[in-house]
Amino acid sequence: MYYSLQVVILLDININKLNQQHLFLLIFWILYCLIHSFLANPGIKRRIETWAGQGFRYYRISYSLFAAVTLAILLWYQFSIRSYPLFHIPLLQYIAGICSLIPGIYIMAVSIHNYFYELSGIQALQHKEQKVTLRQDGMHRFVRHPLYLGTLLFVWGLFLLMPFLSNFIACSVIFIYTLIGIELEEKQLLIEFGDAYKRYSQKVPKLLPGSKIRIKK
Repeated sequence: MYYSLQVVILLDININKLNQQHLFLLIFWILYCLIHSFLANPGIKRRIETWAGQGFRYYRISYSLFAAVTLAILLWYQFSIRSYPLFHIPLLQYIAGICSLIPGIYIMAVSIHNYFYELSGIQALQHKEQKVTLRQDGMHRFVRHPLYLGTLLFVWGLFLLMPFLSNFIACSVIFIYTLIGIELEEKQLLIEFGDAYKRYSQKVPKLLPGSKIRIKK
């Protein structure tokens, strides 16, 4: 009886510790997204530009490095905590995970390759004018936000292959944040590119290929 009570107490302590770690993980992911959005907000960037003057040309690369480092720390914490699977992986689910993960990696890799030089801030280090252009070629012929599409395919494919609670928390926050981020980015793109983006959005779907009949010229 004594040893059974010890086991129950230890099990309860471990469960509480697991729940606490997952709660921290949820909070950290939400904070990461909020800080990311705050630093990327056009109004905040204008204030920083006013304060920093000529030094603002290094804002984008500083932001990219900060986002990358904090994401690495967050992922390290996520994969270091003990988690538990929400369900077992049948063959069909494993195949679905692979079919989602591989295209996601490919779309992300192509998108990052296309955007990296333009959005990373390296242009500032080379003393070149930083320009953001409206891309309508490549994957942008099929969806307006290919990087977001690749990200969602990747994270949910990873979750199907490793259906742990920690991964589900990360995927859920990323999914909600991505949907909100797309809407905010759409408004900013309309302000920045005006009628050109409006015409583009009428021809090409936002996130799901084939969800809108493309209008021929």
